[in-house]
Amino acid sequence: MNKRNVVLCVAVSLDGYIEGPNGEYDWCFTDQDYGMTEFLARIDSIFIGRKSYELMTNPNEAASEYSFPQFKKYVFSTTLKNVGEGAELVSGDVKAQVDRLKSQPGNDFWLFGGADLTRSFMEEGLIDELFLAVHPILLGGGKPLFAGLKERVSLKLLDTQTYSTGLVSMRYQLGKK
Repeated sequence: MNKRNVVLCVAVSLDGYIEGPNGEYDWCFTDQDYGMTEFLARIDSIFIGRKSYELMTNPNEAASEYSFPQFKKYVFSTTLKNVGEGAELVSGDVKAQVDRLKSQPGNDFWLFGGADLTRSFMEEGLIDELFLAVHPILLGGGKPLFAGLKERVSLKLLDTQTYSTGLVSMRYQLGKK
């Protein structure tokens, strides 16, 4: 049985932000695939935090167009009491829950967001791979991808791809604690 990995796949500005100063992500390129079809073929489940889940499931939010109904969603929250169809609520010891899920058969997990969940996964050493789509823009502020890391994290480059738009995708394996 293959080991299931947790992959943080995210668009990021060249200066390290995942959202602009007003929460905007209109700077993200959507004019071509940028390796997403190949990435999505690797996964069967999404790890998502409460705030991102609520945006994803709110029909009045632009983010709802990215609901990915084909994937099982694991919603990490200490405040939600229930989640919709196709989703499972995860609470309690995050590391124990992720270890349990990774031991089950299946494909890789996409750590979809948000920033608080990503920070928690980084602190617990739960992310196996980074797939960063680095956009050629400097936002000058906003929500940083890796705010408040308490220690260095070693990375091993797995792959890079450059595109005519200036976007560079990079895949890294994370060093283990």
